[in-house]
Amino acid sequence: MNRFVLAAPGSGSGKTTVAALLCLALRARGLSVQPFKLGPDYLDPTHLTRAAGRETRNLDSFLLAPERLQTLFARAAAQAEVCVIEGVMGLYDGRDPGSDEHSTAALARLLGARVVLVIDAGGMARTVAAVAAGLRDFGEGVNVAGVILNRVGSVRHAELCAEALTQVGLACLGFLLQDDALRLPSRHLGLLSAQQASWDEAAALAAARYLDLDALLNVTRAPDLSSSSSMSPPPSTRIAYAFDSAFHFYYPDALDELRSCGAELVPFSPLEDAGVPEDVGGLLLGGGYPEAHAAELAANERMRRSVRAFAASGRPVVGECGGLMYLSETLEDENGVTHEMCGVVPYRTRMARRLSLGYRDALSLADSPLLPAGTAIRGHEFHFSTLTHEPTHPAYRWRTHDGQEVAEGYARGNVLASYLHLHYGGFPAVAARLVERCQ
Repeated sequence: MNRFVLAAPGSGSGKTTVAALLCLALRARGLSVQPFKLGPDYLDPTHLTRAAGRETRNLDSFLLAPERLQTLFARAAAQAEVCVIEGVMGLYDGRDPGSDEHSTAALARLLGARVVLVIDAGGMARTVAAVAAGLRDFGEGVNVAGVILNRVGSVRHAELCAEALTQVGLACLGFLLQDDALRLPSRHLGLLSAQQASWDEAAALAAARYLDLDALLNVTRAPDLSSSSSMSPPPSTRIAYAFDSAFHFYYPDALDELRSCGAELVPFSPLEDAGVPEDVGGLLLGGGYPEAHAAELAANERMRRSVRAFAASGRPVVGECGGLMYLSETLEDENGVTHEMCGVVPYRTRMARRLSLGYRDALSLADSPLLPAGTAIRGHEFHFSTLTHEPTHPAYRWRTHDGQEVAEGYARGNVLASYLHLHYGGFPAVAARLVERCQ
């Protein structure tokens, strides 16, 4: 197969743009393309999914143990001819500046994949070669296949940069001209999802005409990885999960893990449907943008009553981030307007100016549909909203980088709500416990 990791000197270099265009162009050639994204990002993968016509899989080396990551990668890769893996931040940026642990470089080594550098060449010519050579030579075991130049001013500009790259023994694998039409719009959590904003496919393919696909495929051949797959058992329970414009942050591998434990997943829309689907044993409310749809969520009183009744029935209810906000009593939006929510969790949330972001080594404080009390778990936070008060029945505890102890979330009886995003694919016991409780 072909597999390669797209890396850059830093965020904002255009990795997502280049990755999506490569997926689109390779697919247009008739190749089956499987996209991957390093890190816990929910938004960038939507653009790769649309371009490749296959669900993007998240590869997060903090949330997934190395062997588990390799297994999930190989399982998805076995169904494709080309694997396009988008990195995160700069090539060597990991959890701390002392090592490249959890970085794009570490992922490339783990997967035995060559690295294709994406460099924003705006305002540079020969310096492109210095940047590329520095990235290639800085870390051990990083096999750089070549460079794709982004945002070049003209074909002649690209030729000058390519000539400079030959001086350090690196090939130019193509380029993209500066084009505002390729810039993907963003909002406070990052890029808008592909459902909210995307390119015209014909225009995107025209922009990709300077990418040297033949050269790229020639230098990124890699041995196939062994993979094992098992058939999911017949469904033993049905779990409803919110999926619409307000709630859509789920890892495909996490949903697959629930299915492999015997769950039939039933999507529904808190925005448009009249109630929770019938004959389900559990309710899953993922992250998303409830604050952008707060008025519509509040207006759907039948759904809010249905969610309250479902929680009162004793069946498991799990809310992550946006799900916590929806399960709370009220949500105060960016304009200071307060909206009624479901009232399952006795908390109130509001939008804040400060982003809570980062990986968390957490300890569960109470039994919940996902974890027994006293269980260590890894997750991540990514939100601008906050509680208006201290939690009264916290679900988790962790320490911040400066040593402060944080109690977070809500866990009581059959209800778990938290800002902590978990990856069930990395913790199969979590999925198994939820399915068992829903049965």
